Amino acid sequence: MAEAAVWQSDYGEHEDAMVAYRADGEARALALGNRGPIRYEADGSLDRDIVASYWGHGFYVFQGVIGAPELADIEHDVQDIIERAPTEPQGKFDIHGRPALASDGKGGGMALVRPLSDPIGGTERNNGRHPAKMIEPELPDGAPEWVLQVVGGSLQFSDAALRLYAHPDLMRVAETFNGEDFSPFNEVIWIKHPRLGGSVAWHQDGTTHWDTANFHKGSHGFNFMAQLYGCNAANGLWVVPGSHLAQADIKGWCDAAGSDRLPNAVPLLCEPGDVAITNRQAVHGSFANTSDDCRVTINFGFHPRRSVVGARGNGIHAPGSDKLIYDEDRVQKRSRVLGLAIEARKQRFPDETPYEYKPFAGRTFEWNDAARESLRGYNKLDLGI
Repeated sequence: MAEAAVWQSDYGEHEDAMVAYRADGEARALALGNRGPIRYEADGSLDRDIVASYWGHGFYVFQGVIGAPELADIEHDVQDIIERAPTEPQGKFDIHGRPALASDGKGGGMALVRPLSDPIGGTERNNGRHPAKMIEPELPDGAPEWVLQVVGGSLQFSDAALRLYAHPDLMRVAETFNGEDFSPFNEVIWIKHPRLGGSVAWHQDGTTHWDTANFHKGSHGFNFMAQLYGCNAANGLWVVPGSHLAQADIKGWCDAAGSDRLPNAVPLLCEPGDVAITNRQAVHGSFANTSDDCRVTINFGFHPRRSVVGARGNGIHAPGSDKLIYDEDRVQKRSRVLGLAIEARKQRFPDETPYEYKPFAGRTFEWNDAARESLRGYNKLDLGI
């Protein structure tokens, strides 16, 4: 793309401009007021100001959701995953020469990228929803050839991520925005290695409902983004507030800006244990991580069930799903992981009041080694729309 080539030639100028851009973005983000702990009304419903803020801005930062013991569990599992990841795409071995995680083909997947690269922007990948390429900074000396960026189907590799999936307060939030019969989407772990993490070009997640008669501001659901180490303007996700209400001309926006620095975007600013909720229709993306700070995001999303049943898959998150019309049977099979997650969380946090998922009323689940093994490949049923 010609525009990307111009941006690349002005990389030094871009880095200087990023200093001011980050500072301005942080100020705008904090001024929005869309952050705070999860709060409830007297009747147990989610605080009405939180609801209004989310629907107005398209995202919200819930502060202090995850306690120290649970963060320690997550960190343990993430470090183990990194150690066991392949050293190259489709690689069979980890850095220690052992069979790499997910290399047996049973399920899950590890996505590696070139350091500081944008492999998707300006291409037709992911249904062409990333129309403008991000600037790719110069590599530091000694940079590896590949870095791990995404752990797909993460709940089969991390008990801690599985337990977080069923966090009762987050489940109540999901019910508020998507209805009590909310449907799973997919789950991944994003890793932005310090000074090496690649970028993700600006995009809107949803691809299937924009032109349908029943399109609304929450048609494509949302993602929870739980932060292990926190995130900032340098390593975190950026969102364009209010952009979830219509399909955006992202390429036109970048052309008008003359760079990949969209002027109205703001960064997610989170401390360890914060969980952001982001509407999948909101324009969002992230720059290459040239900072010294690592970001690890436990990402999991949910849809309104009415948006999924009867919809054609988008083919992005589960290969071949673009040839399928999702039915209730597939939704029920994919939802099973939530029943297992609730049981796994009960065992780790027995003093906590567990969430009751309404579609599973009357069903029972067990969490044990056999259940853990049964999760292998669960993500092949991901419900991407």
